[in-house]
This record gives sequence, C-alpha cells and structure tokens, in this order.
Amino acid sequence: MNYLGDKVVAFPGRKPNQVGFAREELMRILDLYGRMVAAGQWRDYAMDFTKDTATFAAFRRTAERPQARIEKRPSLRGRQGMWTLFGEHGQVLKRGHELANVIAPVERRLLKAVED
Repeated sequence: MNYLGDKVVAFPGRKPNQVGFAREELMRILDLYGRMVAAGQWRDYAMDFTKDTATFAAFRRTAERPQARIEKRPSLRGRQGMWTLFGEHGQVLKRGHELANVIAPVERRLLKAVED
C-alpha cells in the first residue's frame, strides 16, 4: 500500500486490506496519550487495524476496559463523520468529521486533571 495524505491508495490492481491512521492523525492521538500519561490518567494503549476500522484504545490499567477509544471508520465519511470517541462502557461520546473536535472532550478532562 502507498499512503498519500490521509488516503490509503492500493498498489495498482489491489484493494487496500486495512484502514490505518495517517501520520498527522497518529501524532495527534499519541500527543494526547502522552499528556494523559503525564497527568496520571492513562497507562497503556492498544491499536487495532481491520479492513473497516482503525482503533486506538487507552487504558488506566492493562487489565481493564479501555477508558477511551478513538475509532476511524472511513465508510462513514459522508454521513456523521468517520471519527468516533467511545467511553469506558462503549457509549458514543462524540462523532465528527475532524479528529480535533472528536477528541476535545478528552482534552477538556485533561485540563481538569491539571487544575486539581
């Protein structure tokens, strides 16, 4: 596969077999992760890539459910947006077309943690 901007382009004659994060998207997510680790909120993460979605999950402890899960689903780009933020119990916290807007609730929680 070849990456051009935020689009995955398959080699000629082949379909892409998984969705991934563009470098800028991953840098934004990992920057947030690093700040949450520094604030003592998160301690571990996992990423999963399938043919339909790319997922980043952040954990307080390794053995727990993820505290937050960021999912990129390009098939929803034209509808409610390809980005979704899920909470600890799987509830949808935010959907949108821009990653920055979708992760804003987590960044606000980070501001509260710093103030404490």
